[in-house]
Amino acid sequence: MPTDTKPQDSAAWTDADLRPGADPHAAEDKARRVEQMFAAIAHAYDLNNRLHSMWRDQAWRRAAVRMAELKPRDAVLDVACGTGDLAIAFANGPVKPRQVIGVDFTMAMLAVAQQKRPSPTPNHQSPIPTYHAADAMRLPIADQSVDVVSIAFGIRNVADPAAAMREFYRVLRPGGRVIILEFSTPTHPVIRFFDRIYREKVMPITASLIARDRSGAYKYLPKSVNTFIDRAGMVDSMRTAGFADPQIKTLTFGVAVCYRGVRV
Repeated sequence: MPTDTKPQDSAAWTDADLRPGADPHAAEDKARRVEQMFAAIAHAYDLNNRLHSMWRDQAWRRAAVRMAELKPRDAVLDVACGTGDLAIAFANGPVKPRQVIGVDFTMAMLAVAQQKRPSPTPNHQSPIPTYHAADAMRLPIADQSVDVVSIAFGIRNVADPAAAMREFYRVLRPGGRVIILEFSTPTHPVIRFFDRIYREKVMPITASLIARDRSGAYKYLPKSVNTFIDRAGMVDSMRTAGFADPQIKTLTFGVAVCYRGVRV
């Protein structure tokens, strides 16, 4: 797990790192920077997600749960689980899985997720997610041991997304499903225009103020969407890792996209 020796309020991403033409995904120390920025914004992460998605982020997670087509005995592994919202959505969905495990490599995010865990009661019907520190590229999970692997708004923050995709394939049982929820660029030109203004001009200012963030997280996040692989590239990456029958579901006019693949 990457460690951070800098203060959490120092800049993980500077304006020079995110200048026009720069690709933050190419940074050699991307993993360290990503951990540092998420540690800095963990306390306000949920609030910013709700406000800046206009309360759509939870609906996107519910759509991801539906695409997983859960069965009652399924085991779910939520990678880059952050504050646990998708893990909770799986646990509380209409079909209750047997187990939900969340992993993330930022301890500050896991601490928030732990705080949101319900206390077990005799009448509690949903599985209570468990959370562990782990890297998406080196999952501490046995081969072919889970039925669903999910990752929400995290695959673009992994240092080597292709390596993570291979790990997802490794830990899934045959017939298991990978579910990838990620931001995307809308295809409609008018929606794309307004989405870009909001994401690049408005959100970095308002989200940084809410989080009192000096790490550059909310400047990096829109830049990371613009410079990440497109929908066709994601599907190609899934196929290269071995996943069959890739499917794409666009959400909220293409602002977000949910991908699904099956381990053969």
